[in-house]
Amino acid sequence: MKKKMICYMIIAALALSLMAGCSNTQESEPVQESVAYSSYSDAKVGVCIYQKSDNFMSLFSSELVKYLVSRGFSKDNIILYDSNNDENVQLSQVEELIASGINALIINPVNSSVAHSITDMASASNIPLVYINREPSGDEENRWEMYQLNVCYVGCDARQSGIYQGEILLSLGKNKLDHNGDGKIQYFMIEGAPENIDAGYRTLYSVSALQNSEMEMDCLLDEVGNWDETTASLLVSKGIQNGLKPEVIICNNDAMALGAIKAAEKSGLVPGEDVYIVGVDALPEAIEMIKAGKLAGTVYNDYVLQSHKSADAVINYLKGIDNEHYIGCDYVKVDIDNAESIAGLTNTDEEDID
Repeated sequence: MKKKMICYMIIAALALSLMAGCSNTQESEPVQESVAYSSYSDAKVGVCIYQKSDNFMSLFSSELVKYLVSRGFSKDNIILYDSNNDENVQLSQVEELIASGINALIINPVNSSVAHSITDMASASNIPLVYINREPSGDEENRWEMYQLNVCYVGCDARQSGIYQGEILLSLGKNKLDHNGDGKIQYFMIEGAPENIDAGYRTLYSVSALQNSEMEMDCLLDEVGNWDETTASLLVSKGIQNGLKPEVIICNNDAMALGAIKAAEKSGLVPGEDVYIVGVDALPEAIEMIKAGKLAGTVYNDYVLQSHKSADAVINYLKGIDNEHYIGCDYVKVDIDNAESIAGLTNTDEEDID
């Protein structure tokens, strides 16, 4: 009888132990694992750039790699892919990086719509994720907050860049802009890419900034240049050849603005006299065009600050430190008055990252 009682007691104790173990398993939420790195030389970072031939993203990528290396990461462990402006290619690259045992991801999405799938893949594998330059949708960002995902966006508010483009043109005065004196500003709009939030905001807010100052705007041409200099040049040339005479050409980025300058000159127009052109990014070539009087202005998209903030966000995640889900920074208007000082910020040595 005594032995039987002891057996019952042992069985009861084991049962309680098992119940307690089951209870803990059911109640605990999945926790995203983090690695406490004292050195980052072994940490692997995967980077996907929507298209490396993009002038701005080329500068951004080089500075990002340079800064990560300066913070202790091995250059051999920074894996950088060119997504060739193809979201299916980008999704495959993300899958490959995750399968390779990557510790963090930095993604410049091809389209805002692809972010949802990339977030799902990264979160399912407990990999922290930093989006750069192209902001995902508001619904996607709300999801990061709701589920407390280790995901954030680093970039500037594209609405501000559009407003600044409009203000640069406004500063020239209506008399200069209204070259033909008909009381309206005839303009070409060269947009970045469909589905791109930055392109949409820059397009909308640049024109609204002018309209809100009682400028009457007359859109002669609105085309998609896909951020590309050659494409923009062809579009502007075709428009002028078809008899359209723009007084202003608004481009969503500097590469397209440079293409617009070339097209205007080939068509017999004098940029800075017959037509006023604006861009965004403050590429070194664009700043030279401002100094030469061929570009009315641009908006400095600080790739140095943004690339550093992106890398710092990755470092925080690897340390187990949370980031704000939106890490912002400001654009800066660039015209003839401050072009030289901005040139000093943009003329950095570009490192070969191939």
